[in-house]
This record gives sequence, structure tokens and C-alpha cells, in this order.
Amino acid sequence: MGDVADVLDVVVVGAGFAGLAAGRELTRLGRDVVVLEGRDRVGGRSLTATLAGVPVDLGATFVGPTQDAVAELAAELGCESVPTFRRGKNLIRWRGKVRSYRSTIPRLSIIELLDVSRIQWRFDRVSRKVPVAEPWISPLAAGLDAVSLEQWLRSVGAGASTRDLMAIMSRVTWGAEPDTVSMLHAVRYVKAAGGLDRMLDVEGGAQQDRFPAGTQQIAVRMAGQLGERVVLDAPVRCIRRGADDTLTVTTPRGAFAARTVVVAVPPAHRAAIQFDPPLPPRHAELHRHWPQGNLSKAYAAYDTPFWRADGHSGEALSDEGPVFITFDVSPDDSGPGILLGFTDARTFDPLPDAQRRESALSGFATLFGDAALRPVDYLDHRWGADRFAPGGPTAAVPPGAWTSHGRCLHEPVDGIFWAGTETADRWTGFLDGAVRSGRRAAAEAHQELARRA
Repeated sequence: MGDVADVLDVVVVGAGFAGLAAGRELTRLGRDVVVLEGRDRVGGRSLTATLAGVPVDLGATFVGPTQDAVAELAAELGCESVPTFRRGKNLIRWRGKVRSYRSTIPRLSIIELLDVSRIQWRFDRVSRKVPVAEPWISPLAAGLDAVSLEQWLRSVGAGASTRDLMAIMSRVTWGAEPDTVSMLHAVRYVKAAGGLDRMLDVEGGAQQDRFPAGTQQIAVRMAGQLGERVVLDAPVRCIRRGADDTLTVTTPRGAFAARTVVVAVPPAHRAAIQFDPPLPPRHAELHRHWPQGNLSKAYAAYDTPFWRADGHSGEALSDEGPVFITFDVSPDDSGPGILLGFTDARTFDPLPDAQRRESALSGFATLFGDAALRPVDYLDHRWGADRFAPGGPTAAVPPGAWTSHGRCLHEPVDGIFWAGTETADRWTGFLDGAVRSGRRAAAEAHQELARRA
């Protein structure tokens, strides 16, 4: 339990990848640190469960090229990654028919493919004029932030197929529809990932590899290194500055005093913390302008990955819900076969347990045949129903937010520093961005402490 008589160098709020990375880096720098976590576990939006005896990730799952921060961290901690299975044909349910394809872009008509290429070229051209670190300074910023991704697509004459493909991308990326996401946010986010191809591809892209033991093991091992510095079941209620500039962080587990604080939770969840004195107005308003998206997952386990025998990769897209994208995360050819499906939270989440199962399996069966209706195990997870911090996978930033409040995303406030994947300038929204943000905030806190010494 915290003792306010002991003044720490830093209190870190949140034991997800960002908070743990910050705590680990600060410890390496010789600082006295405590990491406070409201849940009874570490990992944040990384959560690993077991299905048919196989670890499966209910949250963050994949890692790919140029995600060096998380890849190197995982290797250092002894967490092995393997290639995502992709041998065989991909499938797409499109306009009522199921077709196969092999590339990133599904096999559409020539006119549709030309339109997709044209819109991607327009998107990339716009992104060159938007700096990731300060997107609001772009000469295009005001115009791009005034419209949604959907409005921009329509303004450049994108066809229905292109808009529908971009809608699938929007759902799996932000857990939101294209008409709710700022075009400036979309451009900045994709650029932070290295472009649309890098963000969407399996081979050579963000889904290239996965961790067979799950991603949460990385967080668990970071927490193991920090030991008693990590305090669970300690949701932060208040951060109060005293007359001597000491920051007192109050939780049900006690109060912790520190010279600096790193808040490593999503911007939308900063609202759960009372700041005394209050944050500057724009910082205090940020949570209302940076809402979380909403995305759910469904897993089905089978005796074997039967789709492989049919020459399919297990990777599929669908223009109808509730399952709109799938991956094969089976251990090997002998089984069990594990299908991962991302589901549309709008229609999926309100259903009772049995109906969610039936709905997800029906979606799998539409793509892979009736054998998908007979799993040996099933599991789903609705991040929007998370008791402690609902929403995911990352922020779905609406029009107007970047130009009005973007500067506040990780701008320090009197010894309070901000981390979390939403604040990263590379691989925003991914595990890699979370690790980078934690290290950046740790460096800022360390420099502030050095300045005061």
C-alpha cells in the first residue's frame, strides 16, 4: 500500500504496454517507480485466453516489419513470434457471392480495381503533405479535418466497391465506420504505419507475424521484471498537486506521492481521473474529442484446420456482418484449427451469448462451408463491454478534433506526462506505438527530474 511519506520519482498510471514500457525504462534509468493498474491483471488491451488448449489473443494480436520497438522487446523477453499462416487462396464474400483471390486487394472487376488504385494513389498523395508529429500544421489540415473519411471518398468520386472496402478497413483499424472518422486522422494514422500496404498486408505488413503464446505474455514478463513496483486493483481516482509541487496519486489501495506522473491510459479514459488543480481547458476536454472505437472478436476451434485441405488460407473478407475479416491462427496442420474473426460490434455486441455464437459461426460457415458450424470450442470478447475501460482497439477520432485538440495529446502539464498508443508518432494504435510512447514519456519524465535536481 502506498505511503505518502515516501516520495517516488515517478508514478505510472496504467499497466498496459505503454505504462509497463515506461516503468521499465525509468527503472533502467535509476528512478524510483510505481506502476498502478486498475484491473486485476497487466496488459491493457492485450489479453490472452485459452481456446481448445491453445492461447488466443482477445485484443492485440499481430506484429510486422518496422515494428521494431515491440519486436525487439519481445525477443529480449524470450517471447517467440511465428509467421501468420497465409498459404492458399483468400476468400471474399462480396455482393452475395464468395470468391477466391491471392493478393491484398480482392479480385474485383477491372473498373473496380482501377478505382481502388486511383483512390489509394489520391490518399497517398494527400498523406505526403501531412506531418505525423504535427498534422495540424499542414496546409491541408483544416480541410481534411473538416470532413470524415467517407465524405472525402465521396468528394473524390470513389465508387461503391472502393467505399465498401475502405469501410472494412475502417472497422478493423479503428472500430468505427468511415463516416465517423476524421480524414485528417485517417491520413495521419496510416502514414504513422508506413502507408496503406504496410498497414493492411500480411506478408510484409502489420499482420505478418503473431505470438503463439499470445501477446499478453510480453506484458506479464515486463511486470515480472518490475516486481512489487506494479500494483494491481488500484484504479487511480485523483492526481493532486501539493504546495511543494509533489503529486499525490490516490487509489483504493492507498495514496502514492511522486515528483512526476506518467498517465498511460487512452485519452478517452483520462476522464475517470480527477485532476486537482484542473488540467488546462483543452487538456481537460480532450477525452470528449478522442473517443474509443468499438471492435469485437470471435474465435472458433475445430479438430483440424479443414479449410487448409480445401486450399484456403483462412484469410477472408466479407461485405456483410457480423464477421467481416478472418485469419487462421492454428498452431499447425494437425490442429486444432483456430479461426479468428473480427466482428461488427454494432450488431454483434447486443446479442445474448448463444446468439453471438450462432451469428459468428454462421459468418464463418458462409465463407468456409458448413463444417464451420461444428466447432469443438468457441469464444468471443466484446471490448465495448469491458467493465474497467470500455472500447477498443484505439481511438476513432472524429472530424475537428485534431485541429482543435491535437496539440494536447502528449503535451506535458506541470510534471504530468502522457503515454499510450494513441499518443505515438509511429505505429499509432498498435503495440509498437504503445511501447514507443511509454519510452518517450519515460524520457520526458527523466529529463524533468534531472532539470529539477
